Amino acid sequence: MHTITSPSTEVAYLLRVPSPIGRIELTSDGEHVTGLAIESSGALPHDQQPEASCAVLVQAAQQLAEYFAGTRRSFDLPLSMIGTEFQRSVWLQLGQLPFGAAVSYADIGRATGRPSAGRAVGGAVGANPIPIIVPCHRVLASNQRITGYSGGEGVPTKVWLLKHEEIAHK
Repeated sequence: MHTITSPSTEVAYLLRVPSPIGRIELTSDGEHVTGLAIESSGALPHDQQPEASCAVLVQAAQQLAEYFAGTRRSFDLPLSMIGTEFQRSVWLQLGQLPFGAAVSYADIGRATGRPSAGRAVGGAVGANPIPIIVPCHRVLASNQRITGYSGGEGVPTKVWLLKHEEIAHK
């Protein structure tokens, strides 16, 4: 059985790693990656909790290091993501986006069978608990504009990720 954790709740396994966009905090249930948070204003959600790593977090940290070094274009990790059926359908679409490719919120809406659900798609994209690995940064407005980003320092973090993958944006 899965439980939903909040930022103030301790997690079973936790590992923090440096990155070009700030510290990254990875969480796990021991078998799956369950969360990824990017440092915002110098803080991470579980900064008060000591690290307690596990094999899947070591693997995730290695794959993230390869991604940031430019030698990895996709992730191969077991994930566990808690959300509504609609959110999970959006996250499934995000997980299929290849490195260097972008889609619009409308594209995701059409792919999930809800072509007029742009705002709901935006909400689901913003609620993605495992950004970068589930690449929500690859979603742009139909005119290739950045409409926001909930990870790290927001839009500057998204701009860095898009430039890293050479994705055109406005």
